[in-house]
Amino acid sequence: MRRWLGPTLLGLLVAAATAWAAIAHIPYALMNVAMDRLGQGGINTMSYGNLATPERQPVVRPSPDLAYSSCPYDLSKGPVAIDVTPVPGRYSSLSIFDAATDVIFVRNDVEAAGKPYRIIVAREGQAVPAGAEIVRANHDRGIALIRLLLKDPTEISALDGVRRQSSCRTVINPK
Repeated sequence: MRRWLGPTLLGLLVAAATAWAAIAHIPYALMNVAMDRLGQGGINTMSYGNLATPERQPVVRPSPDLAYSSCPYDLSKGPVAIDVTPVPGRYSSLSIFDAATDVIFVRNDVEAAGKPYRIIVAREGQAVPAGAEIVRANHDRGIALIRLLLKDPTEISALDGVRRQSSCRTVINPK
């Protein structure tokens, strides 16, 4: 019985170390993959994705009745402004995820009273415009994702102009 104690303890130690490493690193790896897939327009630039099809699924299990707009952001050169223009009469939401895949902000069109709004994503200590609504991030990188609910996939062409009014960009000289 004693001869199994050493190998058993070693096995448990290796399993615990492997689990810790997976938990600590997998979210960041997944975010890097998501940023690559959703960042068609580049970093700190809004991309307006096509509707999901069985052949084109940039995110896991995308909803075919949602139009996605995404902004992979990098705060290393300064805060990022995200401007959202809700589409009248349609549910939409902005979700901001950090590099660890944690949701750090959510707002939908009802909470915004259907009006356009601006969110500034910044690290602690970064200068931001006076009076701006600030979301503080613990990581330089992440993704802002806007979802727009469609009643029918064919209406995307009629709504795309309003959807493309939402944007993101690095804030230059925020003072």
